[in-house]
Amino acid sequence: MARDSLAALIALNRFGFGARGGASGDLINAASDPRGFVKAELARPNGVLLEAPGLQSTPQLGQAVFAYQDEVKQAREAAAKAGTPPEAPPPQAPADQKPGPRRNLSLNTVATEIAGQMAEAKPADTAAKPETMQPNAAVPPAAKPAPQPLNVIQKTFRAEALARLQRATLVECGFTERLVVFWSNHFCISASKGELARIWAGAFEREAIRPHVLGRFADMLKAVEQHPAMLFFLDNQQSLGPDSRAGQNRKRGLNENLAREIMELHTLGVGGGYTQEDVTSLARIITGWTFAGRQGGLGAPGSFVFNANAHQPGPQQLLGKSYEPTGLAQGEAALADIARHPSTANFIATKFVRHFVADDPPPALVARLRDVFVKTDGDLKALATALVDSDEAWKGPLTKMRSPYDFVVASGRLLARVPEDPGGYLNNLNLLGQPLWSPGGPNGFPDTSAAWAAPEGMKLRLDIAAQMGARLGPNIDPLDLLEFAAADAASVETRKTIERAESRQQALALLLMSPEMQRR
Repeated sequence: MARDSLAALIALNRFGFGARGGASGDLINAASDPRGFVKAELARPNGVLLEAPGLQSTPQLGQAVFAYQDEVKQAREAAAKAGTPPEAPPPQAPADQKPGPRRNLSLNTVATEIAGQMAEAKPADTAAKPETMQPNAAVPPAAKPAPQPLNVIQKTFRAEALARLQRATLVECGFTERLVVFWSNHFCISASKGELARIWAGAFEREAIRPHVLGRFADMLKAVEQHPAMLFFLDNQQSLGPDSRAGQNRKRGLNENLAREIMELHTLGVGGGYTQEDVTSLARIITGWTFAGRQGGLGAPGSFVFNANAHQPGPQQLLGKSYEPTGLAQGEAALADIARHPSTANFIATKFVRHFVADDPPPALVARLRDVFVKTDGDLKALATALVDSDEAWKGPLTKMRSPYDFVVASGRLLARVPEDPGGYLNNLNLLGQPLWSPGGPNGFPDTSAAWAAPEGMKLRLDIAAQMGARLGPNIDPLDLLEFAAADAASVETRKTIERAESRQQALALLLMSPEMQRR
């Protein structure tokens, strides 16, 4: 392997979403200055923001949901009075499927084994082409009822998904988009929680994650924990201070979900030095953090509000420090201190290195990034820069398995297919066990190769690759695509396997299943 091509492959695969096909010249551009190629995106902070026609703010979307729910309720009441059964709501779009079970999987796949599998792989006889030619579209059944009109929740989810997929497909390297994916999974919500979570999933990422990806961790933490989507996902709108006016009137108390996940998953980490009493104390501190409901009594429906009547009165002890009863400011001060805690620095540095470098993070690199986090007061741009500047990030082999999202985006980029409809991508993410913005729990999707590299998971990837090969292969030279993807950094085995393919269709599928496309 030529050294410049290998470094370019690392730049594009480890830090981005892989090279784009067509006339992009990504591999050549990356080879001239691999580290500079990756860091160039860090110099364009506004490039992380995502704006697209039709994308609305969280309060606007909240009001849209409330209006939709009112319409459904009125229709049901009218049908009940008329003595006729109400119309069934339109079936959920494929993107609304629940996450499948988590997989703890492992794989030892080599190109020759893939070739053997491909020789036996045949597209289903009953398969029909999707309405739009998407590189990652799963083939739907031939007999399919006419599509039902999408409601405002489904339309919004698909519009948000399309904007995210288009950005990831078109961006030059993809490092900042990978940072968005990392932080969005770190501070995850699940769109399967309910209608509000589904319509807010994209707005949550646009409003609470993207503006702070190259900013300060403390600012992102505050934005995340005060966002209506997170408050709804972890039920903090149901948490009442036992001694508050609302708690006394409603005879309800604390809900510790948000406080527990802030400490366990968002900041300090398991073993980070907190106790159950600290969790309870933080839950008291953030009582009253909620969002305005459909009546808008506390503010614009769907907006973050602090409800003083639900807030637990009095000072609170947290992690050995006393916080005075200053209402909303009490919780904001607590979050600011937790963001600067040494355990938070260690937890974030470890996850960061695990995501970008290796399942077993090199301890020396973790220590350096932890020090950068502490010295810069959680400057996430400095953290990302230190990662790219480290030797460990460039010396380690590309052994991490791409997640399903990375895989479908990387395939679309290489095939130079800008998505015009998100359906095929969303279907394939559901099929591969990583439905968009819908992890099975608040700990997000797993970030290790073992989670995605099982025989079952790889067989599903193979099916998708075979479908893409069958549709697009006749018009594509896979060897040309291999030059775009890896050039002379491609292994001899991969090149020979593609050359020996029985058809262009099979060769394209083999390329998409090669280590150069599956590993990062």
